[in-house]
Amino acid sequence: MSEIPPAAPEQEVGAFTGATGAQPLPNLPMMTHDEAEALRMRTLKQERISAILVAILIHALIIVGLALWGLGVLEAEKPEIEARIAPPSENTVERPTVKTETLQRKPSAPSQSAKLISAAVPESAVFVPEVPFETDSIDIGTSASLGMGFGLSGSGSGDGQGGFGGVPAGLKGRCTLEERMKRLTSNGGTKECEDAVVKSLTWLQLQQNPDGSWGNNFKCAMTGFAILAYLGHCETPKSTQFGETVLNGIIYLVDVGMKDEGHLTERRQGHQWVYEHGIATYALAESLTFCNELKYDIPNLPEVTKQAGEIIMDGQADSGGWNYSYGNSPSAGDNSVGFWQIQALKACKHTKLWPESKFKRYARNALDFLEKVQGDNGAVGYRGSPAKSPELTGGAVLAFQMWDKGRSKPARKGIDYIEDNSEFKWGTSSANLYYHYYNAQAMINVGGKTWDDYRNKFQQQLLDAQKEDGSWSQKTTHGPINDHMATCLATFMLEVYYRFLPGTGQ
Repeated sequence: MSEIPPAAPEQEVGAFTGATGAQPLPNLPMMTHDEAEALRMRTLKQERISAILVAILIHALIIVGLALWGLGVLEAEKPEIEARIAPPSENTVERPTVKTETLQRKPSAPSQSAKLISAAVPESAVFVPEVPFETDSIDIGTSASLGMGFGLSGSGSGDGQGGFGGVPAGLKGRCTLEERMKRLTSNGGTKECEDAVVKSLTWLQLQQNPDGSWGNNFKCAMTGFAILAYLGHCETPKSTQFGETVLNGIIYLVDVGMKDEGHLTERRQGHQWVYEHGIATYALAESLTFCNELKYDIPNLPEVTKQAGEIIMDGQADSGGWNYSYGNSPSAGDNSVGFWQIQALKACKHTKLWPESKFKRYARNALDFLEKVQGDNGAVGYRGSPAKSPELTGGAVLAFQMWDKGRSKPARKGIDYIEDNSEFKWGTSSANLYYHYYNAQAMINVGGKTWDDYRNKFQQQLLDAQKEDGSWSQKTTHGPINDHMATCLATFMLEVYYRFLPGTGQ
């Protein structure tokens, strides 16, 4: 009988089962050693497979659980988006809009309580030429006084590339502090120039009469000066600080025009009222251009401006110039009067009240007259002779520049004369603000070294001459210019840096 091998020791079985964590093997029937070993190996293999399967199942359950948990978190954190219209509140910021606004009263003597409408654009103005007017103590009708008294300022571009031609398009640019300072500094000005202008406008505000006018005599001219000074800084009826002041001044002039079919003077006696009419027409036309741009309606402003402009057109003499009382003459013309009318017509053109072709004949005839009376040295004087008040040459150059003839021979000759003969020493006749008011605008239109040389003559002296209250006072060889006129003229000169872009583009 064959020998039967002994059973595997218990400790081995126990060690095995203990190692795998399985239950002890049941009692097995007696078998050969090989059979027992084969059974043990099969059992061990099955247990290993089971363990692997269990591990896989556990991992799968863990993964599934994590996935379900993650989805739950995402769902919980998903924001609920709801479209709704928020009700208005004190913190709501609304985009400003510009609406057409109409005053609810006919022009009448305005008061300081006139409604002030908040600015829809930065305070601003057109580059309005400043126009000097005679002092109250001077007979503004005499040739002696006119040599220094009335004139026309130009504000158009030298060659039609800037200036008046750019008023509507460039309005917003000139009406921001950033753009003003950019133009000021690029043309050689300083912050001190801007500060001086604001001080002068503040002084003018304090001098306004209760009826909206300025001055005691020649009130239409003095009011026109002030309005032009405000517009030169882009101060309109919608400006915050000066809006009511500007509005009341405009309404005063409209009232005067309504009483006398567009004639802008309180007394149409003598011949000096022609100066008043030209200055005031210029101011109303510039005001209308701004109000059109701002969609701001002042009753009767277009109607009075149209009547006033027609008076100037009808008043041009056969010579091409303008005379006292708008009298006709085949040869004569008063250039001091005429400069104002030329400036006013340029402003009227931009109101769009007339077709542009309407102005061609008047401008051509006016420039032809100035060329005829120009001296060989380039000077243009008070009347036919360039030897009489040749300091008015700047007004003639400006007229050529405003009507797109800035590069013409007469304009170039005039510039040469100013370069060779213009001086500015405060306290002497060489610093007469009336003449330099024209020169400043004519010379900045030329630009470059020509402008730099001229600017260096007057800029710092003019700043130093301003009084603490913001005004200027000046005496001339013809007598004193009242402080109102002197202040407006000085303000015009300091606004020239940004009033319009030089025609040369420099």
